[in-house]
Amino acid sequence: MLDAIKEFINPSENSNLSKAFEYQNTHLPTLWLLGKTGAGKSSLIQTITGDSDVEVGNGFEPCTMTSHAYSYPKATPLLRFLDTRGLSEADYDPAEDIKISAQQGHALLVIAKAEEPEQSDVLNALKKIKKQNSIKQILIIHTAVKQLSADEQTKTVQYNQQQFEKIWGDELPYLEVDFELSDGDTFGIPALKNKLTELLPIIQQLNDVQQHADTESANFQTLKTEVLWYAGSAGAADAIPAVGLVAVPSIQAKMLHSLANQYGIDWNKQAFAEFIGTLGSGFAFQYASKFGIRQLVKLIPAYGQTIGSASAAVISFASTYAIGRAACKYMYHKSKGETVSNKDMQTVYKDALSNIKEVAKNETR
Repeated sequence: MLDAIKEFINPSENSNLSKAFEYQNTHLPTLWLLGKTGAGKSSLIQTITGDSDVEVGNGFEPCTMTSHAYSYPKATPLLRFLDTRGLSEADYDPAEDIKISAQQGHALLVIAKAEEPEQSDVLNALKKIKKQNSIKQILIIHTAVKQLSADEQTKTVQYNQQQFEKIWGDELPYLEVDFELSDGDTFGIPALKNKLTELLPIIQQLNDVQQHADTESANFQTLKTEVLWYAGSAGAADAIPAVGLVAVPSIQAKMLHSLANQYGIDWNKQAFAEFIGTLGSGFAFQYASKFGIRQLVKLIPAYGQTIGSASAAVISFASTYAIGRAACKYMYHKSKGETVSNKDMQTVYKDALSNIKEVAKNETR
């Protein structure tokens, strides 16, 4: 227990951290974008990330022989977009792209401009993807629908939808959107975000636009992606045999040091003791003992390497996020010379733990 507590104060050098960070990076949840140039892929990415500067081709790096990938945010990636190039090539082989998406992805997004019935390249690629039978979640997104009359919109969307469903051999879920109307407004974006959040709960965290009750809550939003990244790394560490025991406390320690630096406070023994104290007298003991039990369970043959590791990864993700969220509240008030009640701190921790569970399950599965 003492070793785990010490890691929160002075993180030790740990070669396993690089393994955890690398594992996290190679297993990012990935949205595979399949569509012709000009179909609206860049606008879709901008809608998800909230970054108007992100474009297909700008920031995308080679991933396979026929695809490029973009990780977001750049410094602390939580989500990856995979854009297939070479759709017009007759010998396009989607095997590598399928392997990446089957391993990391949660959905194939087929993006088609409503006024473009000529979708042969996309259909040919989709046919090859279907044969592999590895992609389980697919969503058709019909774009620029309001550039047409109501009658034309219905006919063209139905036509393209039927083309895709014929190839897939089944009905497919779809949405109609328009990223830019003539008056500068949009159409169908809330429904799109809701659907994508169902596929990837992390998107809700990235696009959290709720009204913040106070300045502290608003301030946390600027650090949220960093906390989520550390949480993902902690979950990834527990997915690697014999790594989590040392790596998870070190990752959490590095997160706390980073947050303290950004709040401009000294992260020392006294600050650590105050922070842990606000979370309750038994928090440190419970954390250390439960963490140790999770690591022991992972050593059980067969069970520990599957269910045990998966459960440990979820808990490490969620607890790291909750610790980070609580630390931000504590550090915000400390930086201003203010105190925060133990009750408020414990409420923040428990709420964060509860709110992030679905994301943790999705991210570590």
